[in-house]
Amino acid sequence: MVSVIISTFNQPVWLERVLWGYSCQTYRDFELIIADDGSNESTLKVIEDMKGKGVLSIKHVYHENKGFRKCTILNKAVLMSEGDYLIFSDGDIIPRKDFVQVHVNMRNTGRFLSGGTVRLPADLSAKIGEEDIRSGICFERRWLEGNGLGKSFKNNKLNAFGLKERFLNRFTPASATWNGGNASAWKKDIIAVRGFDQRLRYGGEDREFGERLQRLGVKGRQIRYSAVTLHLDHPRDYVHLKEQQYNKQIRRQNRKNGIIQTEYGLIIN
Repeated sequence: MVSVIISTFNQPVWLERVLWGYSCQTYRDFELIIADDGSNESTLKVIEDMKGKGVLSIKHVYHENKGFRKCTILNKAVLMSEGDYLIFSDGDIIPRKDFVQVHVNMRNTGRFLSGGTVRLPADLSAKIGEEDIRSGICFERRWLEGNGLGKSFKNNKLNAFGLKERFLNRFTPASATWNGGNASAWKKDIIAVRGFDQRLRYGGEDREFGERLQRLGVKGRQIRYSAVTLHLDHPRDYVHLKEQQYNKQIRRQNRKNGIIQTEYGLIIN
């Protein structure tokens, strides 16, 4: 089995759209774990409504809101997972219908997969509805650019297939880092590095985890033109320069000391 872990915090409208995306995946043998960093009742209602439809196998992993503790709730979700392969994304990122299938098809021993996303402006994010997601039209490049998405080379993610897709994945200048909104790895490798460093705050916390995987010998593979997602726009009032600098300091220390297993991660009995 495959487990998909989605982090969320007080974005129920976006989470509902994301769950629509997972409800129409072509690959069906997966459980969905929502790693909830302390959301209010509105998020719980969205989750319960989707559970009631019986389309998805959903687990809701929750802890109290005590500030940004994404790494902590992700570790709890990892321990709750039943799959031997784990896919990670966020509650504001809509997956294309082949998203899970792509990660499953491209997984390999000794590798983690590094995907990307297409970031949408606020007006376009609000415009996308359930039928747009189920029909797949919101993933069509022409439709998105016609509805407010700025034209960019990065939009090739939306219509890269076959040879073009393989070429762009191979020659993209973007490094195959761990991107928490679109990444996957074997559960045994995640456990081997003891998961996510729970000291980390917002800003670069995903990258630190990927760096420890690489020191373990698990190399990243770039799939940003294969595993396609849409990133819905929303304000981020939790972004602070001081916290980002704190994270960078931890990353530097861990690189200097060659840390593979964090002392501040998974606690396994």
